[in-house]
Amino acid sequence: MSTGSSTRKAVIVGAGPVGCLAAMSLAKMGWSVDIYEGRPDMRLPSSKAAAQQRSINLAISARGLAAIQTIDPAAAERFLSTVIPMRGRMIHDAQGRLQSQPYDRDGQCINSIGRAYLNEDLLSEAVAIPGIRAFFQHKVSAIDFDRKTMVVQDIEGTKDINVLFDLCVGADGSYSIVRRQLMRVVRMDYQQEYIPHEYIELKMSPGPPKEAGGDPTFSLDPNHLHIWPRHTFMLIALPNKDKTFTCTVFAPTAEFDRLGSDKAILQWFRTNFPDALPLIGEEALLHDFHRNPRSPLMSIKAKPYHYKDRAVILGDSAHSMVPFYGQGLNCGLEDVRVLHILLRDAGVDPTARTLDGQEDPELASVLSRYSETRHEDLVAACELAMDNYVEMRHSVTTPGYRFRKALDNLLYSLNRTHVTAKDVLQPLLKTPFLATPGGWLPLYTMVTFRPDISYSTARRKFERQSRVLEIAAWASAGVAVGAAGITCATVLRRLYNRP
Repeated sequence: MSTGSSTRKAVIVGAGPVGCLAAMSLAKMGWSVDIYEGRPDMRLPSSKAAAQQRSINLAISARGLAAIQTIDPAAAERFLSTVIPMRGRMIHDAQGRLQSQPYDRDGQCINSIGRAYLNEDLLSEAVAIPGIRAFFQHKVSAIDFDRKTMVVQDIEGTKDINVLFDLCVGADGSYSIVRRQLMRVVRMDYQQEYIPHEYIELKMSPGPPKEAGGDPTFSLDPNHLHIWPRHTFMLIALPNKDKTFTCTVFAPTAEFDRLGSDKAILQWFRTNFPDALPLIGEEALLHDFHRNPRSPLMSIKAKPYHYKDRAVILGDSAHSMVPFYGQGLNCGLEDVRVLHILLRDAGVDPTARTLDGQEDPELASVLSRYSETRHEDLVAACELAMDNYVEMRHSVTTPGYRFRKALDNLLYSLNRTHVTAKDVLQPLLKTPFLATPGGWLPLYTMVTFRPDISYSTARRKFERQSRVLEIAAWASAGVAVGAAGITCATVLRRLYNRP
């Protein structure tokens, strides 16, 4: 086909972080890229008010940073200057007592950043690259993949536009139009699950200055992700650069349904989050509770993710997951990194045009390989996210969890070598993942701080280690802590490393 240029055209549907990074990836490889977004330009002041109503703060960690580093190292460095590092969880019990649970013994951290800021930053980086154009308030309504055309509605101009493309990348979220259109031409296995929980966003204002005339302060320690676990529901809080915290209440739908009056809302918070209520403020709490929507949570699994050499879906379009492992964004950005490396290594030529109806065998092979090799990892990521909700809202408060966590960390400490995200960054510029790691590694470390370990590899290793921890939990019942416990851990480590 011909789009009137010697360079092949990729259309990106969706201007979120994944779509923007995908656009940057393809443009840097020589493609001409157009981004189509149904919403207004998020950088405009008129768009910011609506964005504030749904803003679950994003926790970007090593996987997401490695992806940005692979596509644009300079952008990654600038981006890091805008985040707030969180070095662990701060658990708030029902009596207001605090317990810090560090994420990593080497001081590695996850990073809090507002959704809107991250998106605006990546969008600005993308449109500054020659070869990328962005069209806002342009909603895709139909796609013909065989003819490589799509119909786009110009919302402002109230007219339809026919757009030609060589490759369509769907990065348009959980309710993806690209995925729905793919289902017409692909035998796609598809599973969608709503969990019986919803969330509501709240805002915690800055604290008072330490001295008269000084700057506002954080009301809570800004270097922790704060969690109020209450078995079937929880409250979390992530820091922002303006000294506020974005708070999110996750609870069963039935629990929210019982909060039908201001009195019921305030009493529920007084009972369950007594230390958080004064920091949020009763008036602010009621304002946000009534103004901000109750939003559902869903998990989506699909396969395959591509069609011939014509289309591929990335991010939430392919694998929407619940937010309880903080991997939705990181996984989506990693999708881009993996596809980028496959395209680069295959030497797909962005100037090699094909005639109408013909396929580019190299590009078709890359997209097929992406679907085949990525699926197991994406299923693992979705399931790990679901599992972590139980841990965050309940398990972190139990003695059994604390014992297993302590033993997990002890066995980890016996590793002779420590590998951090910085150690594996350079190899990941060339390959999607490295070999299966040896030694004992906690699941959280593998998922969050080791982007060289795929999600599926991390899960398999965790399941093996869990069996060892289960045996240890029974064997250690009634055993005094001290030298005997360390000896037991050493023996378990040797058993684990035995061929």
